[in-house]
Amino acid sequence: MSIRKNQPQLKQARQQVMANTQILQNLIPPTVSYTTKGHVLVIGPEDLARLAADKLSTMASRVILANEAITSQDETHLEAVMNAATDVESYYNKLASVKGFLGQFQVKVEGESGITELSVVAIRQAHFDIVLDLSHSPCISLEMLPPGYFYVGQDSALLADAIANIPDLIGEFDKPRYVRVNSDICAHDKHGLNGCNRCLNFCPADAISSVAHKIEIDPYLCHGAGSCTNACPTGALSYDLPTPASLHTYLEKLVSRYRQEAQTAPVILFHDNEAGAEWITEQLSGDVLPVAMEEITVASIDHWLAALANGAREILILQTPTTAPTLLQMLKGESALANRILDQMGQPQRIRLITPSELSQLDDVLAVSLAWPVIMPMTLNAIEPNTNVKRSIVFQAIDHLNGQAAGVDDVLAMANIPYGMVSINSDKCTLCMSCVATCPTQALKDGGDSPALKFVEQDCVQCGLCEAACPENVISLVPQINFNQSARQQVQMLKQEPPFECIRCGSEFATQSMIHKVIEMVGEHSAFSANIERLKMCGDCRVKDMFEDILDDPEKQLQ
Repeated sequence: MSIRKNQPQLKQARQQVMANTQILQNLIPPTVSYTTKGHVLVIGPEDLARLAADKLSTMASRVILANEAITSQDETHLEAVMNAATDVESYYNKLASVKGFLGQFQVKVEGESGITELSVVAIRQAHFDIVLDLSHSPCISLEMLPPGYFYVGQDSALLADAIANIPDLIGEFDKPRYVRVNSDICAHDKHGLNGCNRCLNFCPADAISSVAHKIEIDPYLCHGAGSCTNACPTGALSYDLPTPASLHTYLEKLVSRYRQEAQTAPVILFHDNEAGAEWITEQLSGDVLPVAMEEITVASIDHWLAALANGAREILILQTPTTAPTLLQMLKGESALANRILDQMGQPQRIRLITPSELSQLDDVLAVSLAWPVIMPMTLNAIEPNTNVKRSIVFQAIDHLNGQAAGVDDVLAMANIPYGMVSINSDKCTLCMSCVATCPTQALKDGGDSPALKFVEQDCVQCGLCEAACPENVISLVPQINFNQSARQQVQMLKQEPPFECIRCGSEFATQSMIHKVIEMVGEHSAFSANIERLKMCGDCRVKDMFEDILDDPEKQLQ
Protein backbone atom coordinates (compact mmCIF):
# COMPACT_ATOMS: atom_id res chain seq x y z
CA MET A 1 0.00 0.00 0.00
CA SER A 2 1.36 3.49 -0.89
CA ILE A 3 2.34 6.05 1.71
CA ARG A 4 -0.41 8.38 0.55
CA LYS A 5 -3.16 5.76 0.87
CA ASN A 6 -1.83 4.55 4.19
CA GLN A 7 -1.94 7.97 5.90
CA PRO A 8 -4.37 7.10 8.74
CA GLN A 9 -2.20 4.19 9.91
CA LEU A 10 1.01 6.22 9.55
CA LYS A 11 -0.38 9.15 11.50
CA GLN A 12 -1.57 6.81 14.22
CA ALA A 13 1.91 5.25 14.37
CA ARG A 14 3.48 8.72 14.55
CA GLN A 15 1.17 9.82 17.32
CA GLN A 16 1.89 6.70 19.36
CA VAL A 17 5.66 6.82 18.88
CA MET A 18 6.00 10.53 19.62
CA ALA A 19 3.78 10.27 22.69
CA ASN A 20 5.95 7.47 24.08
CA THR A 21 9.34 8.98 23.19
CA GLN A 22 10.62 11.97 25.11
CA ILE A 23 13.89 13.87 25.20
CA LEU A 24 15.54 13.43 28.58
CA GLN A 25 16.04 16.89 30.05
CA ASN A 26 17.67 18.23 33.18
CA LEU A 27 14.65 18.95 35.40
CA ILE A 28 16.61 21.64 37.26
CA PRO A 29 18.78 23.21 34.54
CA PRO A 30 21.32 25.93 35.35
CA THR A 31 19.80 29.38 34.94
CA VAL A 32 20.71 33.07 34.86
CA SER A 33 18.65 35.74 36.62
CA TYR A 34 17.62 39.22 35.51
CA THR A 35 16.60 41.79 38.12
CA THR A 36 14.73 44.94 37.11
CA LYS A 37 13.12 47.81 39.01
CA GLY A 38 11.32 49.30 36.04
CA HIS A 39 13.53 52.20 34.94
CA VAL A 40 12.64 52.77 31.27
CA LEU A 41 14.46 54.75 28.60
CA VAL A 42 12.43 55.70 25.52
CA ILE A 43 14.54 56.59 22.47
CA GLY A 44 13.26 58.17 19.26
CA PRO A 45 11.49 61.25 17.88
CA GLU A 46 10.41 63.32 20.88
CA ASP A 47 6.73 63.42 19.96
CA LEU A 48 6.41 59.64 19.59
CA ALA A 49 8.66 58.98 22.57
CA ARG A 50 6.58 61.27 24.82
CA LEU A 51 3.30 59.67 23.75
CA ALA A 52 4.77 56.22 24.43
CA ALA A 53 6.18 57.29 27.80
CA ASP A 54 2.75 58.57 28.77
CA LYS A 55 1.40 55.02 28.47
CA LEU A 56 4.09 53.68 30.82
CA SER A 57 3.11 55.71 33.87
CA THR A 58 3.30 52.69 36.20
CA MET A 59 7.04 52.27 35.68
CA ALA A 60 9.58 53.30 38.32
CA SER A 61 10.98 56.04 36.09
CA ARG A 62 10.75 57.16 32.50
CA VAL A 63 13.38 59.10 30.55
CA ILE A 64 13.23 60.30 26.95
CA LEU A 65 16.26 60.54 24.68
CA ALA A 66 15.11 62.53 21.66
CA ASN A 67 17.48 61.54 18.89
CA GLU A 68 15.28 62.43 15.89
CA ALA A 69 13.04 65.29 14.78
CA ILE A 70 9.33 65.19 15.57
CA THR A 71 7.30 63.28 13.00
CA SER A 72 4.34 65.62 12.49
CA GLN A 73 3.53 69.33 12.73
CA ASP A 74 -0.20 68.69 12.96
CA GLU A 75 -1.63 70.95 15.68
CA THR A 76 -3.84 68.27 17.21
CA HIS A 77 -0.90 65.90 17.34
CA LEU A 78 1.38 68.52 18.88
CA GLU A 79 -1.22 69.42 21.50
CA ALA A 80 -1.51 65.75 22.50
CA VAL A 81 2.27 65.58 22.75
CA MET A 82 2.42 68.70 24.94
CA ASN A 83 -0.07 67.17 27.37
CA ALA A 84 1.58 63.74 27.47
CA ALA A 85 4.00 62.61 30.19
CA THR A 86 4.47 66.14 31.47
CA ASP A 87 6.59 64.88 34.36
CA VAL A 88 9.08 63.08 32.09
CA GLU A 89 12.27 64.92 31.16
CA SER A 90 13.70 64.82 27.65
CA TYR A 91 17.40 64.75 26.82
CA TYR A 92 18.81 65.81 23.47
CA ASN A 93 22.36 64.50 23.65
CA LYS A 94 23.85 62.57 20.78
CA LEU A 95 23.66 58.86 21.46
CA ALA A 96 27.09 57.19 21.67
CA SER A 97 26.16 53.58 22.44
CA VAL A 98 23.58 51.24 23.94
CA LYS A 99 24.80 47.99 25.48
CA GLY A 100 23.45 45.47 27.94
CA PHE A 101 20.33 43.49 28.65
CA LEU A 102 17.23 43.45 30.84
CA GLY A 103 18.09 45.18 34.11
CA GLN A 104 21.57 46.28 32.98
CA PHE A 105 21.46 48.67 30.02
CA GLN A 106 24.40 51.04 29.75
CA VAL A 107 23.44 54.05 27.60
CA LYS A 108 26.25 56.47 26.82
CA VAL A 109 25.66 59.92 25.35
CA GLU A 110 27.89 62.80 24.37
CA GLY A 111 27.91 65.48 27.07
CA GLU A 112 29.72 68.77 27.56
CA SER A 113 32.57 67.04 29.35
CA GLY A 114 32.71 63.99 27.06
CA ILE A 115 30.94 60.62 27.07
CA THR A 116 28.42 60.33 29.93
CA GLU A 117 26.21 57.59 31.36
CA LEU A 118 22.70 58.91 30.75
CA SER A 119 21.18 56.88 33.60
CA VAL A 120 23.52 58.50 36.13
CA VAL A 121 22.59 62.00 34.94
CA ALA A 122 18.87 61.41 34.46
CA ILE A 123 17.80 59.11 37.32
CA ARG A 124 20.96 58.73 39.44
CA GLN A 125 21.07 55.02 38.70
CA ALA A 126 23.96 52.97 37.34
CA HIS A 127 21.81 51.68 34.47
CA PHE A 128 18.41 51.56 32.81
CA ASP A 129 16.37 48.36 33.09
CA ILE A 130 14.44 48.53 29.82
CA VAL A 131 14.91 50.35 26.50
CA LEU A 132 12.03 51.16 24.16
CA ASP A 133 13.43 52.23 20.78
CA LEU A 134 11.21 54.18 18.36
CA SER A 135 14.06 55.31 16.11
CA HIS A 136 13.93 54.84 12.35
CA SER A 137 16.92 52.51 12.65
CA PRO A 138 17.57 50.34 15.73
CA CYS A 139 20.20 51.54 18.17
CA ILE A 140 21.27 47.92 18.64
CA SER A 141 21.85 46.24 15.28
CA LEU A 142 21.66 42.54 16.06
CA GLU A 143 19.61 39.76 14.51
CA MET A 144 18.59 38.59 17.98
CA LEU A 145 18.07 41.53 20.30
CA PRO A 146 18.93 41.42 24.00
CA PRO A 147 16.12 40.79 26.49
CA GLY A 148 14.58 44.05 27.66
CA TYR A 149 15.32 45.93 24.43
CA PHE A 150 12.19 46.64 22.39
CA TYR A 151 12.73 47.96 18.88
CA VAL A 152 9.40 49.05 17.40
CA GLY A 153 10.40 51.84 15.02
CA GLN A 154 7.24 53.42 13.62
CA ASP A 155 5.20 50.20 13.78
CA SER A 156 2.07 50.90 15.84
CA ALA A 157 1.28 47.19 16.34
CA LEU A 158 4.78 46.48 17.71
CA LEU A 159 4.50 49.55 19.92
CA ALA A 160 1.20 48.37 21.34
CA ASP A 161 2.70 44.96 22.14
CA ALA A 162 5.70 46.59 23.81
CA ILE A 163 3.54 48.93 25.87
CA ALA A 164 1.50 45.93 27.01
CA ASN A 165 4.55 43.80 27.92
CA ILE A 166 6.94 46.30 29.51
CA PRO A 167 4.98 46.79 32.79
CA ASP A 168 5.30 43.06 33.45
CA LEU A 169 9.10 43.31 33.41
CA ILE A 170 9.57 44.35 37.00
CA GLY A 171 11.10 41.91 39.46
CA GLU A 172 13.36 38.90 39.00
CA PHE A 173 13.29 36.62 35.99
CA ASP A 174 15.16 33.42 35.18
CA LYS A 175 16.09 31.85 31.88
CA PRO A 176 18.15 28.74 31.04
CA ARG A 177 21.92 28.83 30.64
CA TYR A 178 21.92 27.16 27.24
CA VAL A 179 25.58 26.52 26.50
CA ARG A 180 28.50 25.01 28.43
CA VAL A 181 32.13 25.89 27.72
CA ASN A 182 34.99 23.44 28.24
CA SER A 183 38.14 25.49 27.72
CA ASP A 184 40.37 22.43 28.18
CA ILE A 185 39.45 21.05 24.76
CA CYS A 186 38.89 24.37 22.97
CA ALA A 187 41.03 24.93 19.86
CA HIS A 188 40.69 28.71 19.89
CA ASP A 189 44.02 29.58 21.52
CA LYS A 190 47.09 27.90 22.95
CA HIS A 191 50.12 29.65 24.42
CA GLY A 192 48.96 32.95 22.94
CA LEU A 193 48.59 31.54 19.41
CA ASN A 194 45.28 32.01 17.63
CA GLY A 195 43.57 28.94 16.20
CA CYS A 196 39.90 28.11 15.61
CA ASN A 197 37.42 30.99 15.38
CA ARG A 198 34.43 29.15 13.93
CA CYS A 199 32.05 29.85 16.80
CA LEU A 200 32.79 33.59 16.71
CA ASN A 201 31.32 33.94 13.22
CA PHE A 202 27.81 32.63 13.80
CA CYS A 203 26.21 34.16 16.91
CA PRO A 204 23.20 36.30 15.91
CA ALA A 205 23.02 37.76 19.44
CA ASP A 206 26.70 38.74 19.71
CA ALA A 207 26.83 36.74 22.94
CA ILE A 208 30.17 35.04 22.24
CA SER A 209 33.61 36.62 22.30
CA SER A 210 37.29 35.96 22.86
CA VAL A 211 38.42 37.34 26.22
CA ALA A 212 42.01 36.93 27.40
CA HIS A 213 42.58 34.22 24.76
CA LYS A 214 39.53 32.22 25.86
CA ILE A 215 36.06 31.80 24.39
CA GLU A 216 33.40 33.24 26.66
CA ILE A 217 29.62 33.27 26.31
CA ASP A 218 27.51 35.98 27.89
CA PRO A 219 24.55 33.95 29.20
CA TYR A 220 22.46 37.11 29.57
CA LEU A 221 22.67 37.85 25.83
CA CYS A 222 22.50 34.21 24.68
CA HIS A 223 19.21 33.21 23.04
CA GLY A 224 20.05 29.52 22.82
CA ALA A 225 20.36 29.55 19.02
CA GLY A 226 22.96 26.79 19.24
CA SER A 227 24.93 28.07 16.25
CA CYS A 228 28.12 28.25 18.32
CA THR A 229 27.83 24.61 19.42
CA ASN A 230 26.94 23.67 15.85
CA ALA A 231 30.12 25.33 14.58
CA CYS A 232 32.42 24.00 17.31
CA PRO A 233 34.52 21.11 15.95
CA THR A 234 35.86 19.85 19.28
CA GLY A 235 32.75 19.83 21.47
CA ALA A 236 34.25 22.52 23.70
CA LEU A 237 30.92 24.33 23.32
CA SER A 238 28.01 22.02 24.05
CA TYR A 239 24.30 22.67 24.17
CA ASP A 240 22.57 21.93 27.46
CA LEU A 241 18.83 21.87 26.65
CA PRO A 242 18.94 19.18 25.39
CA THR A 243 22.47 17.85 25.65
CA PRO A 244 23.95 16.39 22.44
CA ALA A 245 23.78 12.87 23.91
CA SER A 246 20.12 13.29 24.89
CA LEU A 247 19.20 14.49 21.42
CA HIS A 248 21.07 11.61 19.77
CA THR A 249 19.33 9.09 22.01
CA TYR A 250 15.93 10.66 21.33
CA LEU A 251 16.41 10.63 17.55
CA GLU A 252 17.65 7.04 17.58
CA LYS A 253 14.62 5.88 19.59
CA LEU A 254 12.22 7.95 17.51
CA VAL A 255 13.46 6.50 14.22
CA SER A 256 13.75 2.88 15.38
CA ARG A 257 10.35 2.84 17.11
CA TYR A 258 8.63 4.41 14.11
CA ARG A 259 10.24 1.95 11.69
CA GLN A 260 9.07 -0.91 13.87
CA GLU A 261 5.56 0.48 14.26
CA ALA A 262 4.95 1.77 10.73
CA GLN A 263 7.20 -0.59 8.76
CA THR A 264 8.63 2.29 6.76
CA ALA A 265 11.50 4.74 7.12
CA PRO A 266 10.49 8.14 8.52
CA VAL A 267 11.49 11.66 7.53
CA ILE A 268 12.82 13.85 10.38
CA LEU A 269 11.63 17.46 10.28
CA PHE A 270 13.56 19.87 12.52
CA HIS A 271 11.76 23.12 13.34
CA ASP A 272 12.01 25.85 15.95
CA ASN A 273 9.50 25.75 18.78
CA GLU A 274 7.96 29.16 18.04
CA ALA A 275 7.49 30.36 14.44
CA GLY A 276 8.25 26.93 13.01
CA ALA A 277 5.85 25.18 15.35
CA GLU A 278 2.97 27.26 13.97
CA TRP A 279 3.39 25.51 10.61
CA ILE A 280 3.23 21.98 12.01
CA THR A 281 -0.32 20.67 11.62
CA GLU A 282 -2.12 17.36 11.61
CA GLN A 283 -2.15 17.61 7.81
CA LEU A 284 1.58 16.79 7.82
CA SER A 285 2.21 13.46 6.11
CA GLY A 286 2.20 10.56 8.56
CA ASP A 287 5.77 9.52 7.76
CA VAL A 288 7.17 12.92 8.82
CA LEU A 289 8.30 13.17 12.45
CA PRO A 290 8.54 16.81 13.62
CA VAL A 291 11.28 17.55 16.16
CA ALA A 292 11.04 20.91 17.93
CA MET A 293 14.24 22.78 18.88
CA GLU A 294 14.90 26.12 20.57
CA GLU A 295 16.34 27.08 17.16
CA ILE A 296 16.91 24.92 14.10
CA THR A 297 20.69 25.22 14.47
CA VAL A 298 20.64 23.26 17.75
CA ALA A 299 20.74 20.04 15.72
CA SER A 300 24.04 19.85 13.83
CA ILE A 301 25.70 17.69 11.21
CA ASP A 302 26.36 14.86 13.67
CA HIS A 303 22.63 14.68 14.49
CA TRP A 304 21.64 14.77 10.82
CA LEU A 305 24.04 12.06 9.69
CA ALA A 306 23.41 9.88 12.75
CA ALA A 307 19.64 10.09 12.21
CA LEU A 308 20.12 8.92 8.62
CA ALA A 309 22.47 6.15 9.74
CA ASN A 310 19.85 5.10 12.29
CA GLY A 311 17.38 4.55 9.47
CA ALA A 312 15.67 7.88 8.67
CA ARG A 313 15.29 8.32 4.93
CA GLU A 314 15.57 12.13 4.81
CA ILE A 315 16.26 15.16 7.00
CA LEU A 316 14.19 18.31 6.50
CA ILE A 317 15.01 21.60 8.25
CA LEU A 318 12.23 24.19 8.32
CA GLN A 319 13.34 27.79 7.97
CA THR A 320 10.81 30.59 8.55
CA PRO A 321 10.74 34.32 7.78
CA THR A 322 11.96 34.94 11.34
CA THR A 323 15.02 32.66 11.07
CA ALA A 324 18.10 34.84 11.59
CA PRO A 325 20.21 35.29 8.41
CA THR A 326 23.33 34.19 10.29
CA LEU A 327 21.65 30.90 11.19
CA LEU A 328 20.54 30.39 7.58
CA GLN A 329 24.09 31.03 6.39
CA MET A 330 25.38 28.39 8.77
CA LEU A 331 22.70 25.84 7.83
CA LYS A 332 23.29 26.30 4.12
CA GLY A 333 27.01 25.74 4.58
CA GLU A 334 26.64 22.71 6.87
CA SER A 335 23.88 21.09 4.80
CA ALA A 336 25.94 21.63 1.63
CA LEU A 337 28.88 19.87 3.33
CA ALA A 338 26.67 17.00 4.50
CA ASN A 339 25.15 16.55 1.05
CA ARG A 340 28.58 16.65 -0.62
CA ILE A 341 29.63 13.86 1.74
CA LEU A 342 26.51 11.84 0.89
CA ASP A 343 26.94 12.46 -2.83
CA GLN A 344 30.61 11.42 -2.76
CA MET A 345 29.70 8.04 -1.28
CA GLY A 346 26.86 7.47 -3.76
CA GLN A 347 24.00 8.33 -1.42
CA PRO A 348 21.13 10.65 -2.44
CA GLN A 349 21.37 14.17 -1.04
CA ARG A 350 19.13 13.45 1.91
CA ILE A 351 19.38 16.75 3.84
CA ARG A 352 17.25 19.68 2.76
CA LEU A 353 16.29 23.16 3.94
CA ILE A 354 12.63 23.93 3.25
CA THR A 355 10.34 26.94 3.56
CA PRO A 356 6.76 27.04 4.91
CA SER A 357 5.44 27.18 1.35
CA GLU A 358 7.37 24.02 0.47
CA LEU A 359 6.09 22.40 3.66
CA SER A 360 2.54 22.88 2.49
CA GLN A 361 3.39 21.00 -0.73
CA LEU A 362 5.53 18.30 0.82
CA ASP A 363 4.01 15.32 -0.96
CA ASP A 364 6.14 15.87 -4.08
CA VAL A 365 9.32 16.00 -1.99
CA LEU A 366 8.37 12.86 -0.08
CA ALA A 367 7.49 11.00 -3.26
CA VAL A 368 11.06 11.46 -4.50
CA SER A 369 12.69 10.18 -1.32
CA LEU A 370 10.38 7.16 -1.20
CA ALA A 371 12.24 5.80 -4.20
CA TRP A 372 15.65 6.08 -2.53
CA PRO A 373 17.47 3.02 -1.19
CA VAL A 374 16.45 2.12 2.36
CA ILE A 375 19.20 2.54 4.97
CA MET A 376 19.64 -0.30 7.42
CA PRO A 377 20.13 1.09 10.95
CA MET A 378 23.64 1.19 12.38
CA THR A 379 24.75 0.05 15.81
CA LEU A 380 26.62 2.90 17.49
CA ASN A 381 29.98 1.73 18.78
CA ALA A 382 31.01 2.60 22.31
CA ILE A 383 32.90 5.88 22.38
CA GLU A 384 36.11 5.80 24.38
CA PRO A 385 36.62 8.24 27.28
CA ASN A 386 38.37 11.53 26.45
CA THR A 387 37.27 11.19 22.83
CA ASN A 388 35.67 13.92 20.74
CA VAL A 389 32.12 12.53 20.85
CA LYS A 390 30.75 14.79 18.11
CA ARG A 391 33.43 13.77 15.61
CA SER A 392 33.23 10.11 16.60
CA ILE A 393 29.52 10.07 15.80
CA VAL A 394 30.02 11.98 12.53
CA PHE A 395 32.58 9.47 11.30
CA GLN A 396 30.68 6.42 12.55
CA ALA A 397 27.66 7.68 10.60
CA ILE A 398 29.77 8.39 7.51
CA ASP A 399 31.34 4.94 7.59
CA HIS A 400 27.94 3.26 8.01
CA LEU A 401 26.28 5.27 5.23
CA ASN A 402 29.29 4.68 2.99
CA GLY A 403 29.00 0.95 3.60
CA GLN A 404 25.32 1.12 2.60
CA ALA A 405 26.22 2.78 -0.70
CA ALA A 406 29.31 2.74 -2.95
CA GLY A 407 31.85 2.01 -0.23
CA VAL A 408 34.31 4.61 -1.58
CA ASP A 409 37.76 4.91 -0.03
CA ASP A 410 38.90 8.21 -1.57
CA VAL A 411 38.95 11.74 -0.14
CA LEU A 412 36.67 14.75 -0.62
CA ALA A 413 38.65 17.99 -0.67
CA MET A 414 36.74 21.06 0.50
CA ALA A 415 37.98 24.42 1.74
CA ASN A 416 37.32 25.68 5.26
CA ILE A 417 35.99 22.50 6.85
CA PRO A 418 37.02 21.19 10.30
CA TYR A 419 38.18 17.84 8.93
CA GLY A 420 41.44 16.91 7.27
CA MET A 421 45.13 16.24 7.67
CA VAL A 422 48.38 18.14 7.98
CA SER A 423 51.27 18.07 5.57
CA ILE A 424 54.85 18.67 6.66
CA ASN A 425 58.12 19.31 4.85
CA SER A 426 59.99 16.48 6.55
CA ASP A 427 63.37 17.66 5.25
CA LYS A 428 63.09 20.92 7.21
CA CYS A 429 61.20 19.63 10.28
CA THR A 430 63.47 19.46 13.34
CA LEU A 431 61.02 17.46 15.47
CA CYS A 432 60.91 20.27 18.04
CA MET A 433 57.38 19.18 19.05
CA SER A 434 55.95 22.72 19.20
CA CYS A 435 53.03 21.44 17.12
CA VAL A 436 52.39 18.57 19.52
CA ALA A 437 52.39 20.94 22.49
CA THR A 438 49.69 23.11 20.93
CA CYS A 439 47.42 20.47 19.37
CA PRO A 440 44.16 20.60 21.39
CA THR A 441 42.83 17.25 20.17
CA GLN A 442 46.08 15.25 20.31
CA ALA A 443 45.84 14.56 16.61
CA LEU A 444 49.58 15.24 16.58
CA LYS A 445 51.63 13.04 18.89
CA ASP A 446 55.29 12.63 19.74
CA GLY A 447 57.25 9.42 19.41
CA GLY A 448 57.60 8.76 23.11
CA ASP A 449 61.11 7.44 23.67
CA SER A 450 62.29 8.08 20.11
CA PRO A 451 62.26 11.25 17.96
CA ALA A 452 59.13 11.02 15.84
CA LEU A 453 56.04 12.98 14.85
CA LYS A 454 52.79 11.01 14.54
CA PHE A 455 49.33 12.01 13.35
CA VAL A 456 45.75 10.70 13.48
CA GLU A 457 43.62 12.29 10.77
CA GLN A 458 40.24 11.59 12.38
CA ASP A 459 41.18 13.73 15.39
CA CYS A 460 42.34 16.79 13.42
CA VAL A 461 39.97 19.79 13.50
CA GLN A 462 42.05 22.01 11.17
CA CYS A 463 42.34 24.72 13.82
CA GLY A 464 45.74 25.85 12.56
CA LEU A 465 47.45 26.00 15.95
CA CYS A 466 50.17 23.60 14.81
CA GLU A 467 50.79 25.70 11.72
CA ALA A 468 51.04 28.86 13.84
CA ALA A 469 53.33 27.21 16.41
CA CYS A 470 55.82 25.72 13.96
CA PRO A 471 59.08 27.75 14.13
CA GLU A 472 60.28 26.25 10.84
CA ASN A 473 57.06 27.03 8.92
CA VAL A 474 56.94 23.49 7.54
CA ILE A 475 53.31 22.59 8.42
CA SER A 476 50.32 23.21 6.18
CA LEU A 477 46.66 22.23 6.57
CA VAL A 478 44.89 19.95 4.10
CA PRO A 479 41.08 20.16 4.64
CA GLN A 480 39.35 17.01 3.43
CA ILE A 481 36.99 14.15 4.30
CA ASN A 482 38.77 10.82 4.15
CA PHE A 483 36.37 7.96 3.45
CA ASN A 484 39.04 5.33 4.06
CA GLN A 485 38.26 4.43 7.66
CA SER A 486 41.50 2.59 8.42
CA ALA A 487 43.68 5.31 6.89
CA ARG A 488 41.75 8.00 8.75
CA GLN A 489 42.01 6.27 12.12
CA GLN A 490 45.51 4.85 11.96
CA VAL A 491 48.52 6.54 13.56
CA GLN A 492 50.54 7.93 10.65
CA MET A 493 54.28 8.48 10.96
CA LEU A 494 54.98 11.96 9.58
CA LYS A 495 58.68 11.91 10.44
CA GLN A 496 61.02 9.67 12.36
CA GLU A 497 64.78 9.66 12.84
CA PRO A 498 67.40 8.26 15.22
CA PRO A 499 68.23 10.48 18.20
CA PHE A 500 71.47 12.44 18.18
CA GLU A 501 74.09 10.91 20.48
CA CYS A 502 76.56 12.98 22.44
CA ILE A 503 79.97 12.65 20.74
CA ARG A 504 81.61 12.45 24.15
CA CYS A 505 79.46 10.15 26.33
CA GLY A 506 77.12 8.64 23.79
CA SER A 507 73.90 9.65 25.57
CA GLU A 508 70.88 10.61 23.47
CA PHE A 509 70.02 14.27 24.07
CA ALA A 510 68.39 15.80 20.97
CA THR A 511 67.14 15.07 17.48
CA GLN A 512 69.61 14.91 14.63
CA SER A 513 67.62 17.50 12.71
CA MET A 514 67.76 19.90 15.64
CA ILE A 515 71.53 19.64 16.08
CA HIS A 516 72.16 20.01 12.35
CA LYS A 517 69.87 23.05 12.30
CA VAL A 518 71.68 24.70 15.23
CA ILE A 519 75.07 24.08 13.66
CA GLU A 520 73.79 25.49 10.38
CA MET A 521 72.48 28.63 12.11
CA VAL A 522 75.37 29.47 14.47
CA GLY A 523 78.28 27.31 13.38
CA GLU A 524 80.03 30.11 11.51
CA HIS A 525 79.46 32.70 14.25
CA SER A 526 82.68 33.87 15.89
CA ALA A 527 81.42 32.81 19.32
CA PHE A 528 81.02 29.21 18.18
CA SER A 529 83.37 28.64 15.27
CA ALA A 530 86.22 27.46 17.49
CA ASN A 531 83.95 25.29 19.62
CA ILE A 532 81.62 23.79 17.06
CA GLU A 533 82.10 20.30 18.48
CA ARG A 534 80.55 21.36 21.79
CA LEU A 535 77.23 21.80 20.02
CA LYS A 536 77.32 18.04 19.48
CA MET A 537 77.66 17.35 23.20
CA CYS A 538 75.00 16.92 25.84
CA GLY A 539 74.67 19.61 28.53
CA ASP A 540 76.86 17.86 31.10
CA CYS A 541 79.64 17.03 28.68
CA ARG A 542 79.59 20.55 27.26
CA VAL A 543 80.27 21.98 30.74
CA LYS A 544 83.02 19.42 31.42
CA ASP A 545 84.66 20.21 28.10
CA MET A 546 84.62 23.94 28.83
CA PHE A 547 86.27 23.51 32.23
CA GLU A 548 88.88 21.13 30.85
CA ASP A 549 89.68 23.71 28.19
CA ILE A 550 90.07 26.41 30.85
CA LEU A 551 92.31 24.20 33.02
CA ASP A 552 94.51 23.45 30.05
CA ASP A 553 94.79 27.17 29.17
CA PRO A 554 93.70 29.42 32.13
CA GLU A 555 94.41 32.62 30.21
CA LYS A 556 91.92 31.62 27.55
CA GLN A 557 88.99 32.73 29.70
CA LEU A 558 90.37 36.27 29.73
CA GLN A 559 90.40 36.53 25.97
